[in-house]
Amino acid sequence: MRTTPTPLNQPFSVYLDLVRFLAALAVVLMHMRMFRLVDIPGSQHWTLLGRESVMAFFVLSGFVIAYTTQTRRPDALDFTVARAARIYSVALPVLLLGFLCAYLSQGPHVPGMDASYQVAKPWFYVPFHLLFMGDLWKLSEYPPWLAPWWSLNYEVWFYVLFGVACYVRRPWRLPAIALLLAVMGYKLWLLLPVWLAGVALYHWQVRYSLGRTAARAGWGLSMVLLVAYEAYGVEELLREAGRASWLGQYVALGNADRFLADYAFGLIVVLNFACARFAGFTGLLRVARPIRLFAAYTLTLYLSHALVLIGWPELYPHDPASVTDVLALSAAVAFATALLGMLTEQRKDVFKRLFERALRPLRRHAPRPVHHNGADADHSHQGETR
Repeated sequence: MRTTPTPLNQPFSVYLDLVRFLAALAVVLMHMRMFRLVDIPGSQHWTLLGRESVMAFFVLSGFVIAYTTQTRRPDALDFTVARAARIYSVALPVLLLGFLCAYLSQGPHVPGMDASYQVAKPWFYVPFHLLFMGDLWKLSEYPPWLAPWWSLNYEVWFYVLFGVACYVRRPWRLPAIALLLAVMGYKLWLLLPVWLAGVALYHWQVRYSLGRTAARAGWGLSMVLLVAYEAYGVEELLREAGRASWLGQYVALGNADRFLADYAFGLIVVLNFACARFAGFTGLLRVARPIRLFAAYTLTLYLSHALVLIGWPELYPHDPASVTDVLALSAAVAFATALLGMLTEQRKDVFKRLFERALRPLRRHAPRPVHHNGADADHSHQGETR
């Protein structure tokens, strides 16, 4: 049993980057199918693991935030600046693009995605979405053309809750947590355990380890469970059970309506990560460079791909049954991601300096984490969760 944090080994760090990229890619494929942009052989399976990938992001997010806080020991200001720069460097430009695209567009959009009422009041809805308030309590709002934004409405508030729990001192800590939970509402409460599972996983792997053989066997078991989860329709069964529960009957669950399935899949992800941590997948080091390159654009890919998918049919007579057209659309998504990423995600240091300058007067009073035992960390994994 270990008692102090240890650096993440390089194979596991690369593994997490690979998961980040593949999860974002799964969301893109799901939306291509949902938006009726692909109807080629085999595409009926493209919706698999879309929602599940978001849950993988949640577990990964909790793990990485706990890791960076425990090992790098940032004060409250550093924590705030790092999270704000990471999110807003991509979210702000993409949000403005979403409103601009919706304003300029005259054609029909994906069913259920009409947001003309938001475009008519950007002075209200732009700040509203920049505060990620779209899923508080009974609200269910996301920006024009940006359906993937919903998960940020959860994850950002989880960051805030973690920061309050980590940095607010007694006797104010518990009242502050209670107040924040009261603001967040029941939908965020329902998915919070998935994110906290990542935090718990980090602390578990600090204390315990697995032998390589056991770790690889456990990793294989997690993959078998993942296949069984999809093959036997566990997600739909648990989703219906959640809707039929007293909670599902009493309130609108919105994006949290799959909470039971999310718990089940979250446990599979925890098992997968826990075993991958000690499995020694050193073969990944041979392809570490391209994996890290692609992973560096995951937040841009995750948020911006919907802009391309919705705008593409307005610019080009797309045929969902044409492999050529599907490949062209895929190339457009890749090009837009690369271009936007170079201007946003790869320039987050600019946002970091802006936030540091704005918050500089608070520097003297920024508290350190309440608990900060730890060793120096391997900084190869930069605390990115998407």
